[in-house]
Amino acid sequence: MHLLRPQFRIEEQRALEFASQRGFGVIVAADERGPRASHVPFVLDRHDGQAIVQIHLTARNPLVPLADGTRRLLLIVAGDDAYISNDWYSSRDNVSTWLYEAVHLSGVAHLRGLDENRGHGDALLAVAEARLPKQPWDLARMEPDKRESMLAAIRVIDLVVDEVEGQAKLNQHKGDTDHVAVADRLARSEETGHRRLARKMQALRPGLGYDLS
Repeated sequence: MHLLRPQFRIEEQRALEFASQRGFGVIVAADERGPRASHVPFVLDRHDGQAIVQIHLTARNPLVPLADGTRRLLLIVAGDDAYISNDWYSSRDNVSTWLYEAVHLSGVAHLRGLDENRGHGDALLAVAEARLPKQPWDLARMEPDKRESMLAAIRVIDLVVDEVEGQAKLNQHKGDTDHVAVADRLARSEETGHRRLARKMQALRPGLGYDLS
């Protein structure tokens, strides 16, 4: 990840927390034909102080043989983003830009044995279901033959993370007046992602004259 400015950097622990809360990203690797990528849900866990991303792919996914215990894979976890028009700023001579949050996790990938598929499925469901305001659903409720058939069709990969890169570009390099002007614009947007970015901008510089109506 190319770090645009030092003030945009997300500290490592906060970057891991961001990725864990998102729980969905793009896993990328390269073979002799070039880059391969898949959109995947994941669970981020810690083992002996080491961050490990646990994902699953269909057994026929071309990324599966690339998890060979030596090759490095990259997981891209994106948050909200928003285009910022140059005439949204209070001061003159700004340029249009894009605000966003993103984290890159990379490391060597290892393929798990088929007997560990159920454990992965349980862990992934537990994390995802806990986010919903309802009684959690689990694999035990599925018809056994159907459940085992579905579990047999996937392969589980552990990405042992040794590099964490995060960037939150939220106008930290702009003055207060321009910061407020952009945050207010985003807060009035119909897109929920824009409004979330506005709240994060307000949290970066609390106490300014935001339009909170």
